[in-house]
Amino acid sequence: MKNFSHLLIKEIKELLNKQLIISLVFILVIFNFIGNVTRSEMKKAMARQKVAVLDLDRSDISRNIIGALNMAGFLIEEKAGDKEKAVQEVRNSGPDLLVVIPEGFGESARNLQPVTVETYSFLKGLSIASRTKSEVVRALLNSTNEYLSNEFLKKKIPDTDPKLLKAPIKNREFVVVRERQAEGSVAAIVNALTAQNFILPVILMMIIMYSAQMVITAIAMEKQNKTLETLLTVPISRGAIVMAKMLGAAIVGLLSAVIYMFGFRNAFNFSDVDITRALGGITPILKQLGLTISTQGYVLFGISLFLTILCALSLATILGVLAEDYRTAQSLSVPLVFIVMIPYFISLFADINTMSLPAKILVLAIPFSHPFFAMQNIMFGNLNMVWLGIVYNFLFVVVMLWWTTRIFATDRVLTMKLKWRKKKVVL
Repeated sequence: MKNFSHLLIKEIKELLNKQLIISLVFILVIFNFIGNVTRSEMKKAMARQKVAVLDLDRSDISRNIIGALNMAGFLIEEKAGDKEKAVQEVRNSGPDLLVVIPEGFGESARNLQPVTVETYSFLKGLSIASRTKSEVVRALLNSTNEYLSNEFLKKKIPDTDPKLLKAPIKNREFVVVRERQAEGSVAAIVNALTAQNFILPVILMMIIMYSAQMVITAIAMEKQNKTLETLLTVPISRGAIVMAKMLGAAIVGLLSAVIYMFGFRNAFNFSDVDITRALGGITPILKQLGLTISTQGYVLFGISLFLTILCALSLATILGVLAEDYRTAQSLSVPLVFIVMIPYFISLFADINTMSLPAKILVLAIPFSHPFFAMQNIMFGNLNMVWLGIVYNFLFVVVMLWWTTRIFATDRVLTMKLKWRKKKVVL
């Protein structure tokens, strides 16, 4: 046990080198920079924005629209003259949006006659603020149309509520999850859950790919530098050597995962921008439906993730043995990348529970698939699928560990190599 602990520490030290530490620190710096820029743009979008308005009508209704824009948080910059002059002024040095209220707007609106309000959006970039202004103006005009039509109906049919005339059919949405039920919009709930979990598949993919590539490269470099031969002469079992390599890489991989998650959390944390208010009304509904993760759920997800990393490392160990040098190791990691990409894209665009049985079996046969769907299965109470994935990955690791130990038990670990031209393994 003492020799194994020394060997494990040695493997961790070799993997946790200066280059890795610098790259992880660099990742934190990059994520922090992305987060600061994104939060800055969000604050700009939510701050008071300038809107140019050319009111050619000067009626009560047109002035009310300008007042509503001011109450909506916009700084109004009124223009004078004709439309072409106002467009030219705003294009050269003005705000990003110009609203032109035509002459006769008020009278036409009172008589419910068609009238057009022109908006000119001067697109100078793809920032969030450039999209917000025109959407607010569109919503304001829709509200004005609603108000005018209601006033007209009140005059024509004073004994009837205009809202009942325009929308006699009401809709109450209920969402049912297992035995629980709550009133709310299913679209809002799905959007909230997607917004909370959209980072997870990216992190999983990066962790699995990074851990596997790390092991393949490490073993290939040991073969290239002839240090693997020396390691095999140490008075310790070959199985312990394999376990030390895999466990060391798994520990470093989990450490990298924590750093990635911490970096993503800082990059996409908008709690100081008040954007989380959009999810504020959904949170009680999610709790009522049980669509939250308990401590037990996080433990199950952690077990699934750890076993998946071990699956990737077991495959990577064999691929590393087949590699002759560092360059070959890089090319051997490509098959693993493609295998990981399959569950990654499926988790983003499809529901594993609604897929056909053959497709579901093929996807779940990939050991890397299970953590991509584990969080969703935990939230919706499909714990049997989670446990099935844990047992499957555990058996996969045991089989691969036995196979790898058999390879390390002989001199084949030093002689095995992959010849691409003959497409076969030469022992």
